[in-house]
Amino acid sequence: MHLVQSKSGTFDLEAVRNQLGDDWAAVNREIIEHLNSDVALVNSVSHYIISSGGKRLRPLLVLLAARACGYKGSQHITAAAIIEFIHTATLLHDDVVDDSDLRRGQNTANSVFGNEASVLVGDFLYSRSFQLMVDIGQMRVMDVLADATNTIAEGEVLQLMHCRNPDATEAQYIEVIYRKTAKLFEAGVVIGALLADQTRAIEDAFIEYGKQLGTAFQLVDDALDYDSSSDQLGKNIGDDLAEGKPTLPLIHALHRSAPKEQIMIREAIEHGGREHTEAIIAAVKSCGAIAYTMQRARQASERAITALSRVPASVYKDSLIDLARFAVERRY
Repeated sequence: MHLVQSKSGTFDLEAVRNQLGDDWAAVNREIIEHLNSDVALVNSVSHYIISSGGKRLRPLLVLLAARACGYKGSQHITAAAIIEFIHTATLLHDDVVDDSDLRRGQNTANSVFGNEASVLVGDFLYSRSFQLMVDIGQMRVMDVLADATNTIAEGEVLQLMHCRNPDATEAQYIEVIYRKTAKLFEAGVVIGALLADQTRAIEDAFIEYGKQLGTAFQLVDDALDYDSSSDQLGKNIGDDLAEGKPTLPLIHALHRSAPKEQIMIREAIEHGGREHTEAIIAAVKSCGAIAYTMQRARQASERAITALSRVPASVYKDSLIDLARFAVERRY
């Protein structure tokens, strides 16, 4: 095992960034440069959410994948900024749709600036990302990113369709998280292979890695919504339940918990709210739904690692493997 560790023995995300030399600082400079707008409110909202913390895992994946593929140029910096802009745009829109008031431990942009400003600045970030795609000037990169943004939008609509639906299946849930979350992970790492002009076999390896890593990441997020604390997670515990989202812990609990608890969970999904949050969290834990969700996450993580077997050995590949392990070991 080659997990990048801090002195305390835990996974050290900063050490992974440091492996990339100036690349990480260059991405941050690129992000700040291209956030600028002549419209003051655009600057205020975009800088607020970009500077609000977060792991910035997606741009990190772009850089690691490019370097793992032997890329020597600089366009991976722009590509990493594009991925972060797309992700940030989805957060702005998500928080409006979900009526969220807390993200990354602070007030959401929509709770500070209003829903209208959040939606419109999200649109600004989407359009800015496409301007940067043109700067890269590679049609296949444009194709991957355009497909990803379209798939993410479809995922948002699918999730909306399944919201308040207690009969949503595990397969439908997996489809939603692939489209909403895993697709952007997938796009980010495959761009690294495209920029390096790698073989189709290597591209396919990164497609599978990104898909499985993103799936594992979202499964853990959904488990932590029932098995963490607001301080650790940076958002309100039980938010998914309050919004009537049938995530995997709830779907599993609907089939495994006691009949009385099943009725309570079904009604909670149908109506949303926080009336029975504590009782439902207890039911989800007691029937093994958290353990099942984490098992599925670990399986996805292992599939991500296996997918990298075709990628040549390097410290960057090692870090991609470590990130797949970190995805299922984290508590935030």
